[in-house]
Amino acid sequence: MLACSVRALLSQLPAVHVLADAAAARTSAPRWAVVECARRAIAERRAEILAGIVVDGAIDPAVVAVDATELARPVLRRLINATGVVLHTNLGRAPLAGAARSAIHEVAHGYSNLEYDLETGERGSRHDHLRSLLQELTGAEDAVVVNNNAAATVLGLAALATDKEIIVSRGELIEIGGSFRLPEILKLSRGVMVEVGTTNKTHASDYASAITPATGLLLKVHRSNFAIVGFTTEVAPEALVALGRPRGIATMIDLGSGALVDRETQRRWGLPDEPTVAETVATGADLVTFSGDKLLGGPQAGIAVGTHAAIELMRKHPLMRAFRPDKLTLAALAATLAIYRDATGTGSLDDIPAMRMLGASHGELRTHADQLAASIGTIAGLTIEVEACSSAVGGGAMPTAQLASWAVTVRGPKPDDLERQLRRSAVVARIEHGRVWLDLRTIAADELELVATAVRSLGG
Repeated sequence: MLACSVRALLSQLPAVHVLADAAAARTSAPRWAVVECARRAIAERRAEILAGIVVDGAIDPAVVAVDATELARPVLRRLINATGVVLHTNLGRAPLAGAARSAIHEVAHGYSNLEYDLETGERGSRHDHLRSLLQELTGAEDAVVVNNNAAATVLGLAALATDKEIIVSRGELIEIGGSFRLPEILKLSRGVMVEVGTTNKTHASDYASAITPATGLLLKVHRSNFAIVGFTTEVAPEALVALGRPRGIATMIDLGSGALVDRETQRRWGLPDEPTVAETVATGADLVTFSGDKLLGGPQAGIAVGTHAAIELMRKHPLMRAFRPDKLTLAALAATLAIYRDATGTGSLDDIPAMRMLGASHGELRTHADQLAASIGTIAGLTIEVEACSSAVGGGAMPTAQLASWAVTVRGPKPDDLERQLRRSAVVARIEHGRVWLDLRTIAADELELVATAVRSLGG
């Protein structure tokens, strides 16, 4: 391209403010986003002209308007989970119950009694709000909440065993998400790790043989994100308590996910037996820690329950200020726990989305799958079918669980492109066997039409 031609094309490029004004008339995006996208469009077109790729300096304001609308969207967005993984870590794990969302809105709307005692008019403690609820639901003497279970574990270990030996089975030296490993947690807590047993077998005698005057804690970690099967032996929590208590050594149980749902309900839902928080507390363990956003179905939080002495050490530890929860977490968790309390005797936890998904019947899921397929209808070039599938609990919980489910599958020439297009419509699906699968277990009833609309757009 001749130099004069290049100069002519460059002269056609609009000024930033002119292009921004034209684009602003086509979008409600804020001015900063429109101006930024106008600058980007001009810079891109200039580079194309210089590279000899285009022979036109005009830029469509409508394209800039679309880009500005996208740029101004919130960084965190609501998505529809069609993967069938109920507690999907990448998608924010447990969706909150309506009562929890309302509680967040109420507390966020103005001021609150987060650390204010309405009876005395003096300063209160944020750690008091959920104590009685957790005592009632777990049978523990005392309870405290922090911002996640990793924090609860670090704080519990630091409070009970700083500069002391912590005895733990080799088969329980777990790694959780983000390459955060138990040995590293022990190191952060300034405890001295003492490994006993083997990967697959650990006996009470292994713990007993490792006890020294420097021993401060017997630690048991529930393998919530993996399973060891076959030739295995592990020591039950009550056996650790019986070993440690006469010697004045505390026992701590990290449950990881932490279920409040009783075993009978778990079996009825087709889930493998998961130790409940209440039965673990009943073993006499000094401290039991678990998550709020996994099998409990609430917001991200770490919950510690146990003896008053152990909890008080956590509450007064200097690290507590770094790990303490905010008012929104406490409000959402309180509302979620209240659903468990109020469900006593009725057995209904349907108000908690994660529990409703886990407990959904095979027939109900098939009905929703048929409804979704019918709403999608026929799409040229694609095959829409209803097929049986398996869902997962996810979130590092119940790794062996396979929940029978139903899905609507989309078969087309380029499944990766179809899945990508659905993501642009805020629907996250999975690809298996050359098809896109929309698992009905994790699609709420009020999301069916939104999913159908997104799938119909694939034919556009």
